[in-house]
Amino acid sequence: MLAMADNLRLAMGTFLGNPLRTLLTLLGIVIGVTTVIVMMALIEGLRLKVNNDLSQLGANTFEVSKWPSGFGRVNWRMYAKRKNLTLEDMRAIQEFCPSVGVVSSSDTSGGQKISSSTIETRPGVQVTGATSEYINTSGITVATGRFFSPVEAVDGRQVAVVGLDVADTLFPGMEPLGQQLRIKGRPFTVVGVLQRRGSFLGMVSMDNVLIVPMRSYEMVYGEVDSVEVAVQAREPELLDKAKEEVTNLMRRRRDVAPLAPNDFEVHTNESMTQTFNSLSQVITIASFGVCLLSLVVGGIGILNIMLVSVTERTKEIGIRKALGARKFRILAQFATEAVLMSLLGGAIGVGLGFGLAFLSRWMLGFNTVVPGWAVALSLVMSSGVGLVFGIYPAARAARLDPVEAMRSE
Repeated sequence: MLAMADNLRLAMGTFLGNPLRTLLTLLGIVIGVTTVIVMMALIEGLRLKVNNDLSQLGANTFEVSKWPSGFGRVNWRMYAKRKNLTLEDMRAIQEFCPSVGVVSSSDTSGGQKISSSTIETRPGVQVTGATSEYINTSGITVATGRFFSPVEAVDGRQVAVVGLDVADTLFPGMEPLGQQLRIKGRPFTVVGVLQRRGSFLGMVSMDNVLIVPMRSYEMVYGEVDSVEVAVQAREPELLDKAKEEVTNLMRRRRDVAPLAPNDFEVHTNESMTQTFNSLSQVITIASFGVCLLSLVVGGIGILNIMLVSVTERTKEIGIRKALGARKFRILAQFATEAVLMSLLGGAIGVGLGFGLAFLSRWMLGFNTVVPGWAVALSLVMSSGVGLVFGIYPAARAARLDPVEAMRSE
């Protein structure tokens, strides 16, 4: 115990005697650990944000789509060859699937400009055409006013429900209900304002939206090629049964062979979360690759500086061995110095990582969370690098002949 304390004291004395050299030596380790901490904080924060945002997309609900989820690399040309989903598919699901409670369909055009009599929004509004049941399957809530009725949806009335971002932009300081806005020159009357929902993944505002009846939407944008069909089970325990019924029905309607894969997608909160988690695993592996490369660079720096240190302190080593210090004691002294140096770099990297994670939280708009395992693993890895790259200089110091060492200048 006293030997360990003595080794730590000697190591700290060496660091304090050459602080600049020590810090420059540790740059690789600091960069590697900082990278891991920041990336793990972002991924964990995004994971929690995704789970929270997806939980708002509607309870007991899943979606049938021609397209896969947008996470990761997608061959869109391949999926474009699939048959379109239609309103007839939606009606068939409602009629022939007994476990299904509510079904809606929708289509969205992003990046749209909306105007009032005096103001025009930036081209970033998401305009959605939907059936009247959309209010039950999308997880949205009307804060003031109402959602459009089934009669308005069937007749294609020019009414609109707007998000708070759109309402605040077009009608500042005014009551938006009853006001008129224009979509590509066509007038629509605001009948409802949605409750604030915040942003998805901290980047895309879910309040910069506008919802109109599907028929009215087609008057503006033309006939929809393929709709998104949202399905809500009658009861939470019937969700899996409803998915099975809908999948079987859609396979029959689309003439999918018995052993062939589905030519449509069934999206649930769980499936989208799993897709995101798969993507995050790739990012995690890449982050650790960058960290490992930086740690190797830092380890080479430690190896170099420890060899220099052994050379500079050859006479000191000779004196200590002449006074009775054993080889193991010399080995432990220099190995402790290398491990402590790399651990110091890891600690600095953890501190910088926490700081950058906090700044990312402020800049990106969602909470970043540093998992405890990432901190522990970073410190263990940095310490291991110090031990691996420091053992050779330590062994070299331990093998020095005391007489020859004392003669050195």
